[in-house]
Amino acid sequence: MRWLKTLLVLALCIIFLFCGWTFATLNTELVSINMFFFTLPEASLSIWLMASFVVGGAAGVLVSSLFVMVLKLKLKAAKRKISSADKELDQLRTASLKRSS
Repeated sequence: MRWLKTLLVLALCIIFLFCGWTFATLNTELVSINMFFFTLPEASLSIWLMASFVVGGAAGVLVSSLFVMVLKLKLKAAKRKISSADKELDQLRTASLKRSS
């Protein structure tokens, strides 16, 4: 089963490399990107599109990792609160048992 997974990953990598190479060869027009305050230098369209894809992916990973960290902090606080409530409940149970005996 492991060899099948390796073969599938290898095939997907080859397909993505082929698609990227084809994309780069078909989009060779030189373009410059004009932002509001500055203009980026001329480069091929495929370079700018791939760069924007990479920057967007990195930004998405950064934002989602920040959300994950916030959620982990909230989970840790909730676990601390539950642990404190469990300790208090155990103390109340043992106190009521001591009083009843």
